[in-house]
Order: sequence, then structure tokens, then C-alpha cells
Amino acid sequence: MLIGIGADHNAFDAKEELKTYIEELGHEVKDYGCYSADDVDYPGIAFKTAEGVINEEVERGILICGTGVGMAISANKIKGIRAAQVHDPYSAERAQLSNNAQIITFGSKVIGVEVMKLLTKEYLSHTFQGGNSGRKVQQIIDKEQDNDLGSGSSC
Repeated sequence: MLIGIGADHNAFDAKEELKTYIEELGHEVKDYGCYSADDVDYPGIAFKTAEGVINEEVERGILICGTGVGMAISANKIKGIRAAQVHDPYSAERAQLSNNAQIITFGSKVIGVEVMKLLTKEYLSHTFQGGNSGRKVQQIIDKEQDNDLGSGSSC
């Protein structure tokens, strides 16, 4: 797989180490920044990575900031993206199997690089199969499309 990766300055070192690990797993990596430990705002990196997924430049994405929260929120602003913050093996697995998340996010000040590696391997080892989860993911997609039309139906 071709994996897009991006990080802010808080996670630059973790991103660099994770890139090497992803390649060791047999995947290719496209780096969407940042390219040094100089201060940079995370939203732009999240937007570029998420757009890379939507535009099929990459198959999946991994984003890292201090907490992982900002990257997830930012990536989810790109229409069609489902980004999930993961912090344990089960959430990494379910991000793909239950939610067909194209992007996962990590917090470099929350978990260490070795845990990121474990979670990355778990996430990349699964492929969305649909089933009951397919129905739920479709509801998310439908709501996003409804929002584009300006309708605000609720449950």
C-alpha cells in the first residue's frame, strides 16, 4: 500500500521513525510534512494528507500531532474522510473494520513511537469488509451528503 503520513513539529521525530517502520512492513510512504522540527500548524498538513487520500494519491493516511485530536478534527473537515484517533490495538483494528477509516491519528505526547508502530501494523493489516458495519458507514456518508444539501434531519 501507499501510505500518506504527516505530522506537526511536536511529532516530527516520531513521523520520521514511523516512516521507516512502514517501509519495513513493505509499504511505500508519501510524506506530506512537516519536514523539520520548526514550528508548524497542524491543520494544513492534515488537509493535504486527507486530500491525498480523497484524490487517490495514497491509499491510507497516518497523522501525528501532540495529542492526535487536532489532526483528527482537521482531517475530518475534508469531505469523504473518516479519520480516527487510535490509542490501543482494538481501536486501531476497529478503525478499519468497523469504520473504514482512511486515516488514523496519534498523539506523540500521549503514546510513544513503539506503540505507534504496533498500532500502525494493526491498522494496516485489516481491510474493511462491509457487512453490518457497511450499513453504518453508509449512514455517515449519507449524512455528509445531506449536509452538503443543507438539510438538517435528525434521529
